[in-house]
Amino acid sequence: MTGKLNGKVAIVTGASSGIGEATAIALAAEGAAIVIAARRIDRLNDLAKRITEKGGQVLSITADVSDEAQISDLVQQTQTKFGKVDILVNNAGVMLLGMIDGANTEDWRRMLNLNVLGLMYATHKVLPLMKAQGSGHIVNISSVAGRVANAGSGVYNASKWAVGAFSESLRKEVYQNNIRVTIIEPGLVATELPQHVTDPKAKETTANFYGSVKNLESEDIAAAIVYAVTQPSHVNVNEILIRPTEQER
Repeated sequence: MTGKLNGKVAIVTGASSGIGEATAIALAAEGAAIVIAARRIDRLNDLAKRITEKGGQVLSITADVSDEAQISDLVQQTQTKFGKVDILVNNAGVMLLGMIDGANTEDWRRMLNLNVLGLMYATHKVLPLMKAQGSGHIVNISSVAGRVANAGSGVYNASKWAVGAFSESLRKEVYQNNIRVTIIEPGLVATELPQHVTDPKAKETTANFYGSVKNLESEDIAAAIVYAVTQPSHVNVNEILIRPTEQER
């Protein structure tokens, strides 16, 4: 494959479906070698097959981003295979909505472990490589929920607010190392996320909300990510907020 990312190496977490899957395909189409990571190896293998059939380079690694040791192994395998990491797309996460009172607090732990700690672990592991090579780009997937809080999504809001704060702090720490940081904040996207909601009332409310507008597609978000990572090296697209046209909040 030839494109704007020839010679670049990208890690995409949560690549087994949705935004992660679409992003891996889009980055590969621009010539990047792709490391795809997720827990569902069957889906990773299917994605890898589709990328290689189009001439792309890909490495599939089964990894749970909330496990720091597995993230260390992911980055080590990437370095061994490709010698560097140019782009990290921290996409893995869940959206387990529900009221705070009476919540299943295991949902809270799962969200914070995946949405926040997993993103932090992956960032922490790639930074030494990026600093050593004098370049890099970290893309963190947040949400409109990282800007607008609503009843029934408090802990999810908290997790995405954390992504925003972490991303801006990170940018201020690494800009002098020629490392760029971008936060992507999608609105309603047609992915598996609503299916993961465990609270019955919240699941119904979420389904109704998603059904009220024409959702974005995962490919729309992937296109935004490609835009950010293919800018000239002196351009750092810090933030992209992207909603469906029909979404009010």
